[in-house]
Amino acid sequence: MTPASSSARVSIGGGQVAAIDLGATSGRVMVADVGPGRLELTQVARFTNEPVALWNGHRPALHWDLPGLFAAAGAGLAEAARRCDRLVGVGVDSWAVDYGLLRGGRLLGLPHHYRDSRAIDAVATVHSRVDRRELFSRNGLQHLPFTTLFQLDAERTDGLLDVADAALLIPDLINYWLTGVAVTERTNASTTGLLRTDGRWDTELMTRLGLPTGLFPGVVDAGTTLGPLLPGVATSFGIDAAPAVTTVGSHDTASAIAAVPMDPGSSAYVSCGTWGLVGVELDGPRLSDAAAAANFTNEAGVDGTVRFLHNVMGLWLLSETIRQFERDGYRADLAELLAQATDVVPTFDVFNTDDPAFLAPGDMPGRIRGWYAERGLAGPLTRPEIVRAIVESLAVAFAATVHDASRLSGTPVRRIHLVGGGSQNRLLCQLTADRSGLPVHAGPAEATALGNVAVAARAHGLIHGDLSAIRAMVANTFGPQIYLPTTTRRASPSMSAGRVSR
Repeated sequence: MTPASSSARVSIGGGQVAAIDLGATSGRVMVADVGPGRLELTQVARFTNEPVALWNGHRPALHWDLPGLFAAAGAGLAEAARRCDRLVGVGVDSWAVDYGLLRGGRLLGLPHHYRDSRAIDAVATVHSRVDRRELFSRNGLQHLPFTTLFQLDAERTDGLLDVADAALLIPDLINYWLTGVAVTERTNASTTGLLRTDGRWDTELMTRLGLPTGLFPGVVDAGTTLGPLLPGVATSFGIDAAPAVTTVGSHDTASAIAAVPMDPGSSAYVSCGTWGLVGVELDGPRLSDAAAAANFTNEAGVDGTVRFLHNVMGLWLLSETIRQFERDGYRADLAELLAQATDVVPTFDVFNTDDPAFLAPGDMPGRIRGWYAERGLAGPLTRPEIVRAIVESLAVAFAATVHDASRLSGTPVRRIHLVGGGSQNRLLCQLTADRSGLPVHAGPAEATALGNVAVAARAHGLIHGDLSAIRAMVANTFGPQIYLPTTTRRASPSMSAGRVSR
């Protein structure tokens, strides 16, 4: 991977595409220089993504500062244009489920953050009309209390759907502001709970829930060219030759999985960032009672694939813990803490990473200690012990979920591909290998950006072929680090995420 510190122009050869990659804690703009057998990735901008807490009279409501993110992304896109000789395309990805409400093309307010608690009451309301098993049979999704359909029911209760005439998921909203074209990209649409497993909007379900049937625009596939930047947008960003905006796997996990250098017939993946998305790639959904009971999800992937996976809380646990250490006045160095955690000999059990107590921002170390205390268990005390408990518990959740994914899908998993930021956490990778009994192929860390730019580059004729061709290019450019199991401390299916029985 090339560094982002130089102001030199990206080398010419084939062409360049830019990825606007918005994560739950930060965003960045990456540029890929793509040519025959070449895929070079450069970061040109990085910016924070902090939630905004606004009081609504009795409680703080968490929102995304989307206008601020758009401005930062635009500045990054301008920098990308300055560095490139031939910037032909732009793709946008972000987290799932969240959206903006619009009327007459104008945003009605800051989009809510999925960690906001406003939709809690909506879960019971929705399930009183359509139970969980029927929802799963219709949309194939695992139960998550912040899924779009629950958030929209909260909007209905508040009367906001009487005002709005459209809704756009976060990456689709960015695309709309860039091009003036409103669509819903399929991979993210599949996370709303309102898309049928056959790929069509479930208007019958919307009617039963009292939701407008035409709120979201039509669904398009990843790789659809929307058009160039609007002239006014290009001018405001200081971009002379406006590149074309193309839909990519707009759910960041869909982009990440598109770049996993794996054989889907024998591999599982862990896309590890704020969340840990653990599963296998299939050619169709799995809607069995066993899959529903295990709380697995069927989300659309790039090129008609299905991401059969389970959400694990992920590195959110670690990042919130570090933030609390710093709030307590301790200058937390993650690399140093991980080194210390590696030397810890655990005398405590793992904890349930998916306990709802860990979902909201706040004092994560205190909540973890509280989890053990409530069960009368000896828990971690020191900072290195807390970090070790987090990493060990995540490894157990990842390993057990991999085995569940294999069993439920019929995929004979022989290796795990761990991509995203978590692939740089050596302790996590080794413990996942140990707990799963399977080799872990770690990397690339920038899988999401690679999947984003690869799909956009293919739409512009810079890459040819299917997902296997994209993955081969990634494998040839970004070799993995392999971790082999060193112990027999394997996780069992009963220990998988959300189902730890301690």
